[in-house]
Amino acid sequence: MAMTVTYSVVPRKNPAKKDESAKYYAQAQASGELDFEELCEGITSRSTCTETDVRAAISGILYEAKRALKAGRIVRLGDLGSLQIGLNSEGAVSVKEFSSSLITAAHIIFRPGKTLADITKMGFKILQNSLMIILYREI
Repeated sequence: MAMTVTYSVVPRKNPAKKDESAKYYAQAQASGELDFEELCEGITSRSTCTETDVRAAISGILYEAKRALKAGRIVRLGDLGSLQIGLNSEGAVSVKEFSSSLITAAHIIFRPGKTLADITKMGFKILQNSLMIILYREI
C-alpha cells in the first residue's frame, strides 16, 4: 500500500543559536481535508448505522471526553489513540518557589494509537525532481 505525502522545504532557525543561519527542513503539506459531514457519510456507507446514529455516537464521545479531561483523566479511544490534558509553565529554581501562577497555558495532548501511528512507520522513496515523497511498506 502506498501513500503520497506532499511536502515543502522551509527554513528554520534554532532559537537557542540565533547567530547561526537557518537550516532547511521538510514540512508536510495537506492535500485537502475531511470535514465532519464527509466523515459521517463515510462511516454510514461502511456500516449499518444511519448518519444520525453516527453523529449521536461522535457527540457522545465528545461529551464524555470533555467530562473525563476536566476530571484529570486520560481518555483512551482504542486504536484511535488517547487524549490527556498537558500544561505549559514558566520554570522555577526550586519546587518551593513554584506556584500555579507560573502555569501559562493548558492544551490537549493526542497520542495516536497503533493503527494510526503505523502509517508513519513506512519507508521513503524520493521522486526525482519533485517536492513529493511516497511512503510505502514492503510486504
